[in-house]
Amino acid sequence: MKKLKYFLLLLCIFTTSISNGDMIYAETFYNSLSHLDKIEVLLNDVNDNYDTPEISGEVDNLPWRNHERFLYAKEKYNTPILMAAYCAVLKNPLPGESYNVKIASQGVKGIVLKPSEIFSQNSTLGPYKKSNGYKEGASYSNGNILMTEGGGVCKIATTLYNLAVLSDLEIVERHNHSMPINYVPYGQDATVAYRSKDFKFKNTTNGNILIWSQLIGNRLYMAFYGSEKPPEVRWTHEITNTTKAPVKYIKNETLKKGEMKTIVQGLDGATVKSTITIKYPDGSTSIRNMGISNYIPLPEIIEIH
Repeated sequence: MKKLKYFLLLLCIFTTSISNGDMIYAETFYNSLSHLDKIEVLLNDVNDNYDTPEISGEVDNLPWRNHERFLYAKEKYNTPILMAAYCAVLKNPLPGESYNVKIASQGVKGIVLKPSEIFSQNSTLGPYKKSNGYKEGASYSNGNILMTEGGGVCKIATTLYNLAVLSDLEIVERHNHSMPINYVPYGQDATVAYRSKDFKFKNTTNGNILIWSQLIGNRLYMAFYGSEKPPEVRWTHEITNTTKAPVKYIKNETLKKGEMKTIVQGLDGATVKSTITIKYPDGSTSIRNMGISNYIPLPEIIEIH
């Protein structure tokens, strides 16, 4: 079995490298990493199911839990305890998003934070430029959806935010999107923009924290591992000042007469006050204010003939 495993890995690397004239470019490199992960899943998880939720949320069974690279890292950095695991289910990703999420998820995989160390997404993954392997992807800007370099990396920030909160870590910097997103509840998102908006959190535990991540299909799996089990954390959101999402129609001559096609599902604007309730092992609880998130409506975009 081991001989077969190494043969398949070498075959994957060889096939990927010769596809661009014996030179592995940034895009091919990241694609090859994805291929390796897929092969590792097939070889190590044949009889080992992992969670495949339909909506974003906490998960228990992760696709890498028997992978050799992960087990080695967990032992090396003394992070035996699963602190929190989250799966972001990306609904109908816009153009370029999945590719950029794949690159960024590989970028945070294996990151180790020492006690009191602060993680910065922009410092770790940015700049979000083509020169760093990113493509153009959809992003929000002034109430519009635009194609920008690195569009989609906010999905990494959002998943990290949920993990940091579930792990009871200090949030140093977080910004909500200008418009709602469709894969986590209002108030649980985080956006980034290089040089202006970052997502940062601090390792407030007494040991290392290991980050592991993998994109499989439209599911982004991510988890924190450490030496301490965090307390139980639960979100509460108070939603006020809702504003109905407008509808925008765009002509598409390729559609049949009378045919309509929804391109973007609209989401109402709102003001959201978020808190978390923390339940400690001794039974005591505390409530922490997570701030107010203001969203303008995300227009529903429909193509018509």
